[in-house]
Amino acid sequence: MDRGLVAPGWRADLVVVDDLEHCAVSTVLTGGRIVGEELFALRGALEPVGRRSVKARRVSAADFAARGQGPSTQAIGVVPGKIITERVPATLPFAKGLRGMDLGNDFVKVAVVARHGVNDNIAVAFVHGFGMKRGAIASSVGHDSHNITVVGADEADMAVAVNRLIEIEGGFAVAREGKIVAELALPVAGLMSLLSFEEVHRALIPLRAAAKGLGVVLSEPFLQVAFLPLPVIPHLKITDMGLVDVDRFEFVRD
Repeated sequence: MDRGLVAPGWRADLVVVDDLEHCAVSTVLTGGRIVGEELFALRGALEPVGRRSVKARRVSAADFAARGQGPSTQAIGVVPGKIITERVPATLPFAKGLRGMDLGNDFVKVAVVARHGVNDNIAVAFVHGFGMKRGAIASSVGHDSHNITVVGADEADMAVAVNRLIEIEGGFAVAREGKIVAELALPVAGLMSLLSFEEVHRALIPLRAAAKGLGVVLSEPFLQVAFLPLPVIPHLKITDMGLVDVDRFEFVRD
């Protein structure tokens, strides 16, 4: 059966696009019916699925210690507006086997916290390009494994942000000076909201503003965070198992 066939007698779920370059949608049909305000209002309510999917243990600032063999390492270099990342050499403060952040040169921490209840893995590395000077931002949207990814200039705030996501069943959170200053719950599998599109749109505005208040220079910081743990896109990514050299398909051990 050709599922792409449009013909009499076949169910028609179609989107009519006037302009492919700008994806200008003029008409939507479902079951052969044009979707308008009246048809949209008749849609039935569905029981939420995928609830309570965030099964991570609570974390503390100590969980975000960055152990290493010396001050030199590789940091994930964020490219604004792109999911590809770069390798950025970093020489960081180092003492007693631990690497510290260098806010003056825009090296902050990034960590992935396993959240599916299979293990308690937490991996910590460094990221360059956020411009963050304080606080932390966390997300349970992290392609493709969708663990919790947190970027922070303060380990205590990283813990606050992660723990808040555990409490609200996933989503986005911004922490500053030990408090949550903005959040958006995504309790359906830690990926989707129970709110309407309009409510989600409104909630994203203060969320982005709160991230900007941390010094973040990226226009879509949560979108950039979502692709940091995607270990099939070059060049460096991070999973709950550690920093990944995607070009070599192996973990970075330094």
